Order: sequence, then structure tokens, then C-alpha cells
Amino acid sequence: MLGEIGARGWRRVAGSGIAAWAAAAWPVAREAVAGSGLPWRCGGTWFVGLDALPNGPDGRMGEAEFPWQEVGLAPVPLHPAQLSVTREGYPRQGEEESDSAFRFRQLRDAAHLDGLLPMGEARRRMVREPHGWILGLPLNAATADAAPLVVWEGSHLVMGEALRAAFAGCRGALEDLDITEVYQAARKRVFETCPRVELPGRPGEAVILHRHLIHGVAPWSEGAWAEAPGRVVAYFRPLMAGVADWLREKE
Repeated sequence: MLGEIGARGWRRVAGSGIAAWAAAAWPVAREAVAGSGLPWRCGGTWFVGLDALPNGPDGRMGEAEFPWQEVGLAPVPLHPAQLSVTREGYPRQGEEESDSAFRFRQLRDAAHLDGLLPMGEARRRMVREPHGWILGLPLNAATADAAPLVVWEGSHLVMGEALRAAFAGCRGALEDLDITEVYQAARKRVFETCPRVELPGRPGEAVILHRHLIHGVAPWSEGAWAEAPGRVVAYFRPLMAGVADWLREKE
């Protein structure tokens, strides 16, 4: 399964089943984005789209079955997919974003580790959504420089080692452990030691990320293009049983 990811922490696959699923999902996704009524973030350039795609729990879209075999993952119940949409101008600074957070989005692609949530007024990082893996499926046509996914290759190894050390000997509830400083220090090492790689995608392709892989979104380049309403990717992040499973080294 994820063992094929190896030292890179990601892999890309393609197939007719993936293409059929994306073709079935695309018109539904376009309608969902248009009719959601939800605000766009980043000055109107990013639609977050959590749980926006009405896929079935088996991933089916209409007559198109979810392409489990082609993506190389064991079937699990799926949540409604996130529809992440970026469009020309991304990122702009929105009212909800501080100056420092915006600079980090511009210069570091808002690089992050999924599953860590900022808790309380102090926004301390805790593992509250322990995902098993991240699967992205592009749904529409876009140029490679239209705010593509960015990963830091090998960062899952750096982050995994740091996280397991931080949780070693924890006597309380693992989901309540404050790992803010550990996370920030490990991410800094990632920036210093791991290559940054852009991963644009096309319908018919899928990208699978290790759950500990640092990733983000590159800025929209001048002259980039995407089919309206913008570059659309459906993301699945099914939850694991708990933080202990999320921490384990072997898949």
C-alpha cells in the first residue's frame, strides 16, 4: 500500500478508472462550488471546500466506482471529498490572515502537516485529525503553474522521527499533547534538508501522500490558466483509529 511511497513520501498514478471517476465528479464538483454560498479565502482566491463533494461512502460518483485498485489503496469508508479550488491571483491576503501568516503562504507555500489543529486562543498544535493518508485527484484542466501542490520530499521521515520522540512516554491523552515547538522545529529542518517539489496534476491522475509529509500550495504564476472556476482538486483524508496508529513508522 503506502510502502511503495518509500523515501520520497509520495507517488503519482494514472489509469482509465481514475479518469472515469474524475469525469463523473467534475460536473458535480463545479455545481457544488457554484452553489455552496461559502466565502472564498485568501482575498477571494481560494475555496477551501471541506466536505463539498457529495460522493458516496464507498467513493462512488454516479456510475463511476472509486478506483481503489488503480490508486493502490485498501478500500475504507470515505468522507465527502474536499474540493480545493485556487484561481488567478492566489494568494492574496484576506482579512482572516495575519501579515506573518500571509508571508509564510507566499514564501513557504503555507507548508503544513495535515492532522494538526490550532487549539485554544494560543492556537497550540495538537493531533486532532489523525489521517491515514492523503489522496488528491485533479478534476479539471489547468496549466502546471496554476498553484500546484507542493511537497518536501522525504519530509515524512523527518517529521515521523520527531513526532514519535515527542510522544514517547506521554502518559495522558495523546490528542491533548501540545507539540507546537516540536512541529515547528522539525518543519524548519525539513526546509533546510528536503527538496521542494511541485506536483501539478491532470484529470486521470492521482497523487498519494504519506500522512507525515509536509506539503502546501504554490502561488498562481503570471500567465497560468485553469478551467473555471479555477484549479480544482478533490482530496480524501480518511481518519485512523487514533493518534497511536497515526504515529507508527510502518504502514
